[in-house]
Amino acid sequence: MRTLRWFRIYRLLLGAAWRAEMQYRGNLLMNVLGGLCYQGAGLAFIWAVLDRFGNLGGWTLGEIVFLYGLRLAAHGVWVVPGHQLIFVDQVVVEGEYERYLVRPAPPLLQLLTRRFRPIALGDLAGGLALLAIAGTQVPVDWSVPAVAFLILAVFGGAMVEASAQLTASALVFRLLKTMPIKMLIDGLFNEFGNYPMKIFGPAARFGLTFVFPLAFVAYFPSTALLNRTGELSVPSAVAWFSPLVGFVLLFLAYRFWCRQSRHFQSSGH
Repeated sequence: MRTLRWFRIYRLLLGAAWRAEMQYRGNLLMNVLGGLCYQGAGLAFIWAVLDRFGNLGGWTLGEIVFLYGLRLAAHGVWVVPGHQLIFVDQVVVEGEYERYLVRPAPPLLQLLTRRFRPIALGDLAGGLALLAIAGTQVPVDWSVPAVAFLILAVFGGAMVEASAQLTASALVFRLLKTMPIKMLIDGLFNEFGNYPMKIFGPAARFGLTFVFPLAFVAYFPSTALLNRTGELSVPSAVAWFSPLVGFVLLFLAYRFWCRQSRHFQSSGH
C-alpha cells in the first residue's frame, strides 16, 4: 500500500517537473537532438572500426549495433527517471536536502523529481531505434518469449546501471563529494559497455563481470538472444538469468542508500 502511495507521489512530482520543462519546447527539442547526436558519434566510431576490420571478436556489424542499442536503451530507461542523482552533491552541500526531510514524501523520491533532464530522452529514443533496426538484421526468432526476454533485459540492464549510480550517490552522506566516482562509473559503462566482453583479456572480463557488473547490462542478454553463449567463460544460464541481477542489485543499492542517509548532517554543522 505504501509503495503505491509513493508511486502516485512520484508520478505527480515528475509530472510537475515535466510541465516545467515543456514551457521551453525549443530547449527540449535541442536537448533530445543533442543526446541523439552524442550517441550517434559513438556508433559511428564502431561502424568505422568494423568497416575496416569486418568484425569485432567475431561479432558482425548487426550484432554490435544490437548490443549497442540494448546498452543504450537500458541507459535511457535508468537515466530518464534517475538523472537527478548527478546533482546529489549540490543538493546535500547547499542544504536543499534538509527541506526534503520535513516534507511528506521520501527524500530520495523528491531528489529524483526535482527537475527533468530532456537530453535523457535522446538516449532512450536512440537506444530503442537502434534495437528496432538491428533486430531485423540479426538471426533472432522474435517469438513472444524472445521479445519478453528483451524487454526484461532492457529493464534489468537499467537497474544494474542505476544501482551503481545510487550506491555511489549514497556515499555523499559521508564524503560530500561523489561526482568523480559517478563520472568514473558513467565512463566505464560508456567506454566498455558497447563492446562484446570477448575482445578483452581474462582479467578485464572477470573485473567487468564480478567486480563491476557491466557484462550483465547488455553483453550477457545479447549472447543469450544471439545464440552466442558458447563464447562465455561462465555457464550459459548466467546469460539467461542476467536480467534478474539488476533487480537484486537495485534493491541492495536502495538499502545501502537508506543506511548511509542516516549519517546526513545539516549544512549548518
